[in-house]
Amino acid sequence: MTATASRPGTGAQTPLPLDVEAIRADFPILSRTVRDGKRLVYLDSGATSQKPRQVLDAERWFYENVNAAPHRGAHQLAEEATGAYEDARAKIGAFIGAPETEIVFTRNTTEAINLVAYALSNAATAKEPEFRTYAVGQGDEIVVTEMEHHANLLPWQQLCERTGATLRWLGLTDDGRLDLSDLDTVVNERTKLVSVTQQSNILGTINPIAPIVERAHEVGALVMVDGAQSVPHQPVDVQALGADFLVFSGHKMLGPTGVGVLWGRYEVLDKLPPFLTGGSMIEVVRMEASTFMPPPQRFEAGVPMTAQVVGLGAAVDYLQALGMENVLAHEEALTAYALEELAEIPGVTVIGPADTVARGGAISFTVEGIHPHDVGQVLDDLGIAVRVGHHCAWPVVRRYGVPATTRATFYVHTGYDDIDALADGIRAAQKFFGTV
Repeated sequence: MTATASRPGTGAQTPLPLDVEAIRADFPILSRTVRDGKRLVYLDSGATSQKPRQVLDAERWFYENVNAAPHRGAHQLAEEATGAYEDARAKIGAFIGAPETEIVFTRNTTEAINLVAYALSNAATAKEPEFRTYAVGQGDEIVVTEMEHHANLLPWQQLCERTGATLRWLGLTDDGRLDLSDLDTVVNERTKLVSVTQQSNILGTINPIAPIVERAHEVGALVMVDGAQSVPHQPVDVQALGADFLVFSGHKMLGPTGVGVLWGRYEVLDKLPPFLTGGSMIEVVRMEASTFMPPPQRFEAGVPMTAQVVGLGAAVDYLQALGMENVLAHEEALTAYALEELAEIPGVTVIGPADTVARGGAISFTVEGIHPHDVGQVLDDLGIAVRVGHHCAWPVVRRYGVPATTRATFYVHTGYDDIDALADGIRAAQKFFGTV
């Protein structure tokens, strides 16, 4: 299908903002077939995105032409590796409106969140007074939401266990939105940090960050935003966001696996003790004691994932060439169409917002009389890759009284034909299990 193709089922010309066929040509994996020659319909970008040739070429270029450790060695390859690594840092920082000094590379979103969680607990025993600024201890509170991915829940549970702090959370409404009715009570003078997802990986809900930031800063608390599902799909500017931390993963935004990003306000990062220690993050090492580099190097112990960082830089180039406003509009159009198509199938229930207001391209659903895993198996037999289970958001499925869901997530190479294949696959599952 092309960007100007008719919207299936309506006969009206409703072009998608992105040229789907041209984009698909950039993704080698989308040319393969699965399950005995069926076209691969990839609707699992929320778990991990496929990679365009430009990203694969960037990693290959690094290994074939440079392949040295940055910030080490005086030879030419080491200099070139340092340049490529730091150029990518600046590029990725600009992508979210941040200076390069505020960009810390991690392995993924999970590690980025853990870095901050451990830094906050390490602060309590730090010898340097400035490193104790954000220490968390007995009587303090950490606030999350019932919507969080496990990666933005378990680290805070563990922080509370280590420090004696208390975990509190904001609940959900029946229609899959964040319930802010008790925001001023839950976030109070005891709150040290609020950590919230910008876009739910299971519900697709895009959360209102501004009132949360305003209330948290009013009581002197820090704010972390989990951008794993938002940074790849919509324009995100950390200056406008107003939070203190933003975390996201490369592999969900067309980039390589094994690289993630922690953005933090420099004045906050500068007062945090390190999480991991070792080479590259030190100023002076003596047998008696050592001193640490300023951010971001303080938080990047050991040889970094240089090729992956270079690949993520190429992914940022690719997304910027498409335009993040176009990416957002593309997914909004797909989401609206998918919600309409699923609403026409008897027995299908969407878990999450039923419209496109403050909603991203992640649609979780159940099919009456069929377990989500069985739905996923039928879809897989048809070449359609979706996600099934609790999506690392167990409290959410409990909140809505379902054992699991089937989830379809969209991206830049998704077209209306993919949505049609999904709808036809659901009907095939219903027919196979005899529920219609």
